[in-house]
Amino acid sequence: MTTTEGDRAAELAAAGLDGQNRTALGRLINTGSIGYAEEDADGVLRATVRIPEDELRYDPAILILPHGGDIVLTLINDDKNTHCAVLPSNGDPKFIWLVNHAKGTATLNLDGPGTYYYGSASGNDEGRGLTGAIVIGGEVPDHAKLDRPPQPRP
Repeated sequence: MTTTEGDRAAELAAAGLDGQNRTALGRLINTGSIGYAEEDADGVLRATVRIPEDELRYDPAILILPHGGDIVLTLINDDKNTHCAVLPSNGDPKFIWLVNHAKGTATLNLDGPGTYYYGSASGNDEGRGLTGAIVIGGEVPDHAKLDRPPQPRP
């Protein structure tokens, strides 16, 4: 059975799974919303992710980028507790510490298509559901492709 985002949110609320310390200690993984990054004229992607109060989740939980490259990600902690984000980036991961009601910005470089996960490493935030994903569409850059004959595509 497939549910829409609105149905899923209502079902999670009815079951007490939409926030921490109800039926579960936190939010279930992959129960959040989906957002899209916006591209500026200079080609830099920008997006904002919030941590809503008392929900222990990133909003959007899944951030979709149309292609790889540089992304300026703003994180806003609306919660009454301190959280952080360990973010993927080529080279070294980035770390943002977010005290309650704080805002931080990270510049990431993610040049390949795929799914990159991030989360809060403070306390047991990840175990309680404070995880997110950055999904990058597009094609693998020419310099990263294997030197082999063209393969059949689905």
